[in-house]
Amino acid sequence: MSIYIEYHFNVSPLQPGTEILIAELGYAGFESFVENETGVLAYIQKDVCSLEILEDIQVLASSEFEITFQKKEIAQVNWNAEWEKNFDPIVVDESCAVRAPFHAPYHCKYEIIIEPKMSFGTGHHETTFMMMQHILENEYQGKTVLDMGCGTAVLAILAEMRGAKKLDAIDIDPWCLENSQENVTRNNCAHINVSLGDATAIPKDTYHTVIANINRNILLNDMAIYRDSLLPKGELYLSGFYTQDLPIIIAACKTLGFTFVGNKERNNWVAAKFTL
Repeated sequence: MSIYIEYHFNVSPLQPGTEILIAELGYAGFESFVENETGVLAYIQKDVCSLEILEDIQVLASSEFEITFQKKEIAQVNWNAEWEKNFDPIVVDESCAVRAPFHAPYHCKYEIIIEPKMSFGTGHHETTFMMMQHILENEYQGKTVLDMGCGTAVLAILAEMRGAKKLDAIDIDPWCLENSQENVTRNNCAHINVSLGDATAIPKDTYHTVIANINRNILLNDMAIYRDSLLPKGELYLSGFYTQDLPIIIAACKTLGFTFVGNKERNNWVAAKFTL
């Protein structure tokens, strides 16, 4: 089980200081954030958290903001009780609902039951929400799909519900692997294979569609592998980055032979579509 470091940042003024801080921490490798009335809680795995992790966070040295922090080590735990208090069902474009097992059924075309624990991907975050919108708007019948950095596997589950015939869901975190496997079973999915690994686990010339909701640095680093895994005329959906990063993502994709189709934006987050 992964051990995490929790940084509790107090930020004044709160905005745009918190937004800038989260963006910079995301680039540095922090995985998740919880904003509160004084700033933000930021989480990073202990084995990738160096003593110098904050040295390149420029907003910490800015005279425009006063930012202090404390940090502590936490063991990853099952947060079901917290989710029961705070996790409300969500509905994406009136056709897909995401709820927890303790919620009452929500009757719509697609209903996904997720036990999120500490994995990323319930539909509440802007990037997951927009990627679900992309899946709802595009054709998946009979296709092969990769959900890279799958978190809870919610995107792979929705793609199967939309008709995908063979899906791989890959994540580097053992906790996400376990959670995804549970969610795949819970939603009676028969065509999703969940595995542990990074981009080196991605096979070549396999997929009609690649979905990657991670962060900018990983996307840029692994983009060539995503391209090599796609079949001719394949589609690539990328999210996990901010509006200001879109030109960088588009330029990198263009270099690899992708065509930019369009993007969605939600609270400064972006989900973009590309084709080969």
